[in-house]
Amino acid sequence: MSALATFSTAMSVYDPELKGHASRVAGHAEAIATRLGWDDERLDQLRVGAALHDIGKLNVRPAVLAKPGRLDEAELAEIRTHPVEGAWLIAGVPSLASALPYVLFHHERWDGLGYPTRRAATEIPIEGRILALADAFDAMTSPRAYRTACAPDDALGEVRRCAGTQFDPELAEALEDAVTSCTVVNPAST
Repeated sequence: MSALATFSTAMSVYDPELKGHASRVAGHAEAIATRLGWDDERLDQLRVGAALHDIGKLNVRPAVLAKPGRLDEAELAEIRTHPVEGAWLIAGVPSLASALPYVLFHHERWDGLGYPTRRAATEIPIEGRILALADAFDAMTSPRAYRTACAPDDALGEVRRCAGTQFDPELAEALEDAVTSCTVVNPAST
């Protein structure tokens, strides 16, 4: 069994939602990257990175992951460790080296207020910027224990509002193009 398959299996056993989420995020991210002209090799690396982006959640308590209400400060701090924990988990696996920027930087923000490194704008590797957007779009359009899913058009409105602060503005436009051309599908319909 490959390292990717091993980690993917571990994620789906630990939290079945992680597998579905990773698959949807990969689709959203691929739609963005395709609009940027990424070649097949780079898209393959993106798929691996998307599949593993939340691998660090294996080191987060299930009670925190599934909590139906708002997280307290300690729980937020625990959740915010998952990018570093994930990078640590895959760092020693040479075949997964291309996944590191996806795993480590997918919670950074364009304005530098993200985590874990507080990088801003183009200091954030493009892999992390794409995944941050795809991850957030999926989070908004998928039901969660603490809220219902919002419609893709409403999620796009939020992406537009946050372009230039939370999200790379160019990538936000690419996502909007993907959604309006139906390359990105509403998760509730699949």
